[in-house]
Amino acid sequence: MHQHIKITPLLRLFATVCSLTLAVSLAACGSSSSSSPESSSSSSASPTTTSTATGSTSTAKLTGVTAKGTLGKKPTISFKTPLKATDGASAILQEGNGATIKKGDRVCYQGIALSAETGKQVQSTWEANTPQCDVVVNSASLGSTRYDLFAGQKINTTIAIASTDTSQTTSSSGSYIMALTFVSRSKAITRAEGTKVTDIPSNLPKVTLASNGKPSIDLNGYKPGKSLVVQTLIKGNGAKVKSTNTISANYTGWLASNAKQFDSSWDNGTASDFSLSEVVTGWKKGLAGQTVGSQVLLIVPPDEGYGSTAQGSIPANSTLIFVVDILAAY
Repeated sequence: MHQHIKITPLLRLFATVCSLTLAVSLAACGSSSSSSPESSSSSSASPTTTSTATGSTSTAKLTGVTAKGTLGKKPTISFKTPLKATDGASAILQEGNGATIKKGDRVCYQGIALSAETGKQVQSTWEANTPQCDVVVNSASLGSTRYDLFAGQKINTTIAIASTDTSQTTSSSGSYIMALTFVSRSKAITRAEGTKVTDIPSNLPKVTLASNGKPSIDLNGYKPGKSLVVQTLIKGNGAKVKSTNTISANYTGWLASNAKQFDSSWDNGTASDFSLSEVVTGWKKGLAGQTVGSQVLLIVPPDEGYGSTAQGSIPANSTLIFVVDILAAY
């Protein structure tokens, strides 16, 4: 749904360089074009996906940057200014003392962004205690260089990554040092995991899962009403999703009128992250209170979706059907 959700909601630093966030050091700017469950019609692009291998993969070592402070707490980052650094150059500033990060883990981290020109802090997640959890540690999503930087590190490690808009040099208009402190890890999942719900009303659309977990539907003669329908298909055992959370999800959406698919993260090969404060009302109502690991069928009427405004391949006044696998919430 089209309220253009940013899937990597990390430290939005400035809008002039691909709406740069902390994640720009991990992933390329940009997104694919398709419908997504966002609530505004300001953009027809789909949400940015989690970190991809298309970002900077420089193996250059970042020098001249130091961190001081208690492990696991906000570090004090220092460097002489202006700092010149190769785009994507990295360094380990503090060795952690916690659990080892392994392949396939989902990593949460706190972040600080500092101007390479002045050394001043531009943004930080520490003060609001809003760690970001959009990184899954595998070479397919991070690329081999970033994978080597994350895998094998310990929780409470702080790393630094240079992000410049002109590779090899620093400019006052857009060069930053990102300091990320790994604060927790968990096993990442790619599809719903939990207990299959058996008492599903027989008049709802039928959902079938492919071997990889991608859903398909049979309308089963279903005639949509005017109310939001929320049906848990698989009950996950994870944390309860809050209405203020960002979730990582695999999802597919169809038109209720003819079961035509209009969007699917499964086809993109990677999960998407959505802030529930930015999605259409049907998503926020239907997913808040669910648990991580769950699969949820949503039937969203127009007044809780896109209403009378057409969105790409979604006609105006459309009732929409979604099957959403909730993979993480943070």
